[in-house]
Amino acid sequence: MVLAIVVAVVVVALVFDYTNGFHDAANAIATAVSTRALTPRIALVLAAIMNFVGAFLGQKVAQTVSEVIDLSQIPSRTHALVIVLAGLVGAIAWNLVTWYFGLPSSSSHALIGGLVGAALAAGGAVRWTTIVDKVVIPMIASPLVGFVLAFGVMLSIMWIFRRRNPHRVSRGFRLAQTVSAAALALGHGLQDAQKTMGVIFLALVTGDYVSADSRLPLWVIIAAATAISLGTYSGGFRIMRTLGRKIIHLDPPRGFAAESVGALVLYTTAFVWHAPVSTTHVITSAIMGSGATRRLSAVRWGVAGNILVAWVSTFPAAGLFAALVYWVCRFVFQLP
Repeated sequence: MVLAIVVAVVVVALVFDYTNGFHDAANAIATAVSTRALTPRIALVLAAIMNFVGAFLGQKVAQTVSEVIDLSQIPSRTHALVIVLAGLVGAIAWNLVTWYFGLPSSSSHALIGGLVGAALAAGGAVRWTTIVDKVVIPMIASPLVGFVLAFGVMLSIMWIFRRRNPHRVSRGFRLAQTVSAAALALGHGLQDAQKTMGVIFLALVTGDYVSADSRLPLWVIIAAATAISLGTYSGGFRIMRTLGRKIIHLDPPRGFAAESVGALVLYTTAFVWHAPVSTTHVITSAIMGSGATRRLSAVRWGVAGNILVAWVSTFPAAGLFAALVYWVCRFVFQLP
């Protein structure tokens, strides 16, 4: 029974990774596509490749995700694995709901919210210190930093190129966006693929197939990298329209500023803070920051408000979905 549930958790985790890819594909390519720096298909191929490569660049975020809940007090390994499975299903459900409505919510926070919701429903322990230090604080800080930095970078670009020919400047930044979009996609792979690795590792530890201090098995890294890349390639055009067009009309310099800042924040939080931040939150706030340099009214704050509602509701909504799934699984498996 334990082996069967571990296999089920791995499969569902990879399904989540796939939905993460098509849900968050727009993060890396929406700006480049909206400014016509890249065609949608070329942008998706570029994002898929860089997502795959980024998944191999670190394991600290995966370690953080694997430590957000404590299943050691759950007496049955089967019961503990069902909690992980319910958390994943809850995250997938919320991903699909927000994807359907074209809202760029956070797959990262959906995953963590799902795990926490399932653990609370089961009476398991949640490591609140880890949640606050590695999830809540970065969740609040990273969008604010993204907005301010993108605003500052864009002001610098405007000042440096103030006397240059606008058409030449635009053409140059359109080319530069190939690099900045690739850098952002690399950061997306670095952050988001690791979250799935962390859940799979948690399941393997719970099932006693690896020890808690072991390194991530290579097959876990390859599987997670492949799943998120395939999901990215399948595209996320609903959310791409929201990020690239509905928030603000972007030009190449502003697209470059947003992507560069987004990549910088993702690398810093992964390598320095080891925090599973939301790539969606980071790039959305960076887009708003770079766009606000035109004038504050240029940003469609109504759309931004709808996105904010999705951000705030993601953690509890995914947790509620996961709790419901857990209660169903508890009845089906007749868990104590």
